[in-house]
Amino acid sequence: MAVLDIPRRILLVHAHPDDETINNGVTMARYAAEGAHVTLLTCTLGEEGEVLVPELAHLAADREDRLGEHRVEELATAMEALGVRDFRFLGGPGRWRDSGMMGLTTNDRPDCFWQADLEEAAGLVAEVVREVRPQVLVTYDENGGYGHPDHIQAHRAAMRGIELAADPAFADSEGREPWQVLKVYWNAMPESRLREGLRRLREAGDETTFEGMDPEGELPTFVVPDDQITAAVDGTGYVAAKLAAMRAHATQISLDGPFFALSNNLGDEVWAIEHYRQVRGERAVPGGVEDDLFTGV
Repeated sequence: MAVLDIPRRILLVHAHPDDETINNGVTMARYAAEGAHVTLLTCTLGEEGEVLVPELAHLAADREDRLGEHRVEELATAMEALGVRDFRFLGGPGRWRDSGMMGLTTNDRPDCFWQADLEEAAGLVAEVVREVRPQVLVTYDENGGYGHPDHIQAHRAAMRGIELAADPAFADSEGREPWQVLKVYWNAMPESRLREGLRRLREAGDETTFEGMDPEGELPTFVVPDDQITAAVDGTGYVAAKLAAMRAHATQISLDGPFFALSNNLGDEVWAIEHYRQVRGERAVPGGVEDDLFTGV
């Protein structure tokens, strides 16, 4: 079946392999299982990531510098777990390199995504939008969730890309017609959910998971007040798929790290619902919280 013959289509724009699974794993798995066309657009190969598997440490950027190609394989395995068939890299694999964390010298490399020409990157997003014609797009907020340069740049490229895709003056390489994305969502974590999770961890005697984070204190920038949450996608039936996809990203996500510690302490239900803020398009549930990103489409 051709992509445009599928009634519901969603595009997710992420910075590195594994970001998609952490943020949107059950959402992607649910919509893929329900027959929607799910497209993942990843902006870098994640070459600067830390290697958590000792026997693969030789792949790191400061050694053989082959982590990127390995993470492509990890992503393919993760997408198999989630049932997603359409996953691609912005401009092709390796067009832009992982920039590393904010403030590192790797931010200055001319080939890194942080140094990418925004109009070029956005134009490539626009071409994917015109090809796939998604009604829904998901990406990060303006701070990239937690301030990573590539997350911020992915946000900028996605938001500018949908503007170009809808602009008749923008000519893509295939001469495709303009397309208006109806709804845009940013990933988000509601404050009450994280505080409750931290409280339960501490009450269970776990002081190491997210060490230094106080259930009653200041929280990371990706956490937002509950009243800013506009959608909560229930993927209860797809938690196993998300966890399998997380395991596939083995160089980046440790089985005894904080993500799986959450599951061990709180149960798999911690992954069952993923939250979003709608920032473009008409609110289908004014003043309320949608349970489906396609509501009203």
